[in-house]
Amino acid sequence: MPDPRDRRGRRHPLSALLAAAAAAVPAGSRSLAAFGEWITDAPRWAVRTLGFAPDPLIGQMVVPHPATVRRVLARLDGDALDAAIGAFLPARAARTRKPDALRPIAVDGKTVRGSCTRTQVAISLLAAMTRSGEVLAQRQVADKSNEMPLFAPLLNGVDLTHAVITADALHTQHGHGTYLRSRGAHYIAVVKKNHAGLFSRVRTLPWREIKLDHYERNRAHHRDEIRRLKTAAFLHLDYPDARQALHVVRWRGDRSSGKLTIERVYLITSLPPGAATGAQLASWIRGHWGIENLLHRVRDRTFREDDSKICTAQLPGTMASLRNLAIGLHRQDGQKNIAAALRRAARDYRRPLALLGLTG
Repeated sequence: MPDPRDRRGRRHPLSALLAAAAAAVPAGSRSLAAFGEWITDAPRWAVRTLGFAPDPLIGQMVVPHPATVRRVLARLDGDALDAAIGAFLPARAARTRKPDALRPIAVDGKTVRGSCTRTQVAISLLAAMTRSGEVLAQRQVADKSNEMPLFAPLLNGVDLTHAVITADALHTQHGHGTYLRSRGAHYIAVVKKNHAGLFSRVRTLPWREIKLDHYERNRAHHRDEIRRLKTAAFLHLDYPDARQALHVVRWRGDRSSGKLTIERVYLITSLPPGAATGAQLASWIRGHWGIENLLHRVRDRTFREDDSKICTAQLPGTMASLRNLAIGLHRQDGQKNIAAALRRAARDYRRPLALLGLTG
């Protein structure tokens, strides 16, 4: 990480300041004030483990003032921080998987509502996340822009070999499809009426005559749900390397009101027939919305991100990045309830340090 401070007056190393912030969030710190309190209350051995050195004049450990932490975080390069987190989490996981195994990655955006002020709009962040809840990359959307120009820059630093990228209909763009295939990745893209010709061709296929590839029925949240998936192979579609069209039908019956909702979704994929089963395709399509439950919802409900009034400089994006790191660390350790994991880590300073691989 590049140090944004002037060389003169640097009392604490940047690595120690970042380590302290990165350890405070998995321990439940939600605000900059909480950061300062966590560092101030840390025992001397923990301060030393974080990388802070004794004052050369008095020989005692000196912790940074909360204002120092705030100024440093406000000036950090957000993209560099996201790149560092995106490299750290996969390296820490060190999971073994088959070299040729397909792995889904979801791309989705989120607006940090609490960053909105009278003079500036709320910032938006575009993230790429694995199904296990690890954020591989994140980018802040420029003012008066949208997510589309950031799609390729977001994924440039991510290993896309054998990846299957899912995104919402906004990213069903020819340029995005070409980019993914050039990087060795496959895609599952939603087709809507904004691509009139492609949508018409996929929608008018004889779906009634095509056999069913996957059927799923379950009951949750006071409703019954049925999902059906059909696939149709194509020799040519007006989209880069598209090999199959998909038709998903979802029935949702509310057991309280008796209301029945039917939704039809059309998609295309570069995966050739036989590369993935119907169950896998259905799981990846449904799993795309896992980024809402595994990431966005946790940041909103557990970390109260939308209630935060932090809006200075790079701070909203930096805080979101640190929350991504905390969520990823706890997910990698098998924690499904992030709120409970934060409470557990807060009870012992050794726990958040151990998550970062720091030992006293």
